[in-house]
Amino acid sequence: MKYTRIPHTDIRISKICLGTMTWGRQNNEDEAHEQMDYALDQGINFFDTAELYPVPAKKELYAVTEEFIGNWLKKTGNRDKVVLASKIAGPGHAAKHIRNTGFSKESIISAVEDSLKRLQTDYIDLYQLHWPERNTNYFGQRGYNAHAVDVWDDNIHQVLETLRDLIAEGKIRHVGLSNETPWGAMRFLEESKVHQSLPRMLTVQNPYNLLNRLFEVGLSEVAMREQIGLLAYSPLGFGVLSGKYLTEIPPRKARVTLFPNYNRYSGETAVQATEKYAQLAKEHGLSMVQMALAFVNTRPFLTSNIIGATSMEQLKENIGSIDVDLSDAVLDRIEEIHREIPNPAP
Repeated sequence: MKYTRIPHTDIRISKICLGTMTWGRQNNEDEAHEQMDYALDQGINFFDTAELYPVPAKKELYAVTEEFIGNWLKKTGNRDKVVLASKIAGPGHAAKHIRNTGFSKESIISAVEDSLKRLQTDYIDLYQLHWPERNTNYFGQRGYNAHAVDVWDDNIHQVLETLRDLIAEGKIRHVGLSNETPWGAMRFLEESKVHQSLPRMLTVQNPYNLLNRLFEVGLSEVAMREQIGLLAYSPLGFGVLSGKYLTEIPPRKARVTLFPNYNRYSGETAVQATEKYAQLAKEHGLSMVQMALAFVNTRPFLTSNIIGATSMEQLKENIGSIDVDLSDAVLDRIEEIHREIPNPAP
């Protein structure tokens, strides 16, 4: 395994992070525990979860993923071997069964304390805001018309104050963002610069893969100049970049087959790009999965690459990508394809 550090800390984390959002829907608890056992044995010490998980979100399964992790931590006694990240759900339709009060002081405190109970731990290493409260571009939105319906009052100072108090209490150690824009990232960073008693956002967890490289437009410069690390999620684009959906008959238990509304990476131009990447991998004798993941691993703004798997076979292949070095010829051809079909799946 290769390791990086959470920016501005001495916390050493694996460059491959174990994602958990399928646990409780596509994976049962025994399978989740098997994945954690294997990942830890392979040197992965960074696990990412959220109170919203599993997804697609469902009221009856709320926070089951955190419960699975908590039971594993209790059973194995491995808490000191794992850097644990979780998230508070933002307001909106996807979280109405959780709460609908945004990032108020009461909501944040309640969310942290409830996650601690489910995770059966005294602290969370990295606590993230799952998506912004305000209307803006995230979850694949093109264009920008947020101000037409935006009723958000800038409460970033108050959010950081609440997070500061939770850090002082020892319940969380560090904080990060998720599904954030360049403006949002800089707004949080500037607030903590002006008011130095407030905690600094250290990471931003956004989508990044061969079909969606929008992080490179704006946020990559923020990441490099401000040292706020990317935690790349969906590095395989819901599994599309495995090539398994290019067949005439889609795989029965695959994510997009089970949840067809998860079509963010399945549009016509995204399929065209995927076919080109599949051909590139074939020409160079590479696993398409490992090529896609290894590309993400090469990015200078990357802190950790969040993989997810529903089978042990997938998990082993994903983790193995850390040892794949892409040639200049492969990287050059990736750039050619990207110029031909840029960001077909925002």
